[in-house]
Amino acid sequence: MDVTEVLLPGVGLRYEFTTTDGQRIGVVARRRGDFEFVAYPGDDPDEVRLLFRLSEEEADAVTEILGAPRIAERFADLTREVPGLNAGQVEVTAGSPFDGRTLGETRARTRTGASIVAIVRGEDVIASPAPGQGLQARDILVVIGTQQGITGVERILAG
Repeated sequence: MDVTEVLLPGVGLRYEFTTTDGQRIGVVARRRGDFEFVAYPGDDPDEVRLLFRLSEEEADAVTEILGAPRIAERFADLTREVPGLNAGQVEVTAGSPFDGRTLGETRARTRTGASIVAIVRGEDVIASPAPGQGLQARDILVVIGTQQGITGVERILAG
């Protein structure tokens, strides 16, 4: 299936695809964390109908159901398309000052500009983790940002 990704400056990303029965569907992943699901009812590509919105928490639940491991894969694809944007994986090591603390306590985004878009914990993936999400040793954080930002997240977690 072909999924078209469109960068919407200041808004987020729009993903579009055509279902097997010919309906064109779009998902707008907004920078603020919510999602809009839209349909294109006619032949006019600019005509759009909002189907529904999901909050960040609701989208997380749907993502878990549908297969969150694909999130990291999609962000990796995006980083190839946007110059200067990188994807990295940073481990919370045993002995990290943030083992047992929350993601928000790291202040990683504020301090580095990099975004932690998922946490891989064993076989589980926590998509779009909220600031209150606890961190544990051996968690792998999927980080999107500049290489400098990703390195900054590594330093923060190392203490």
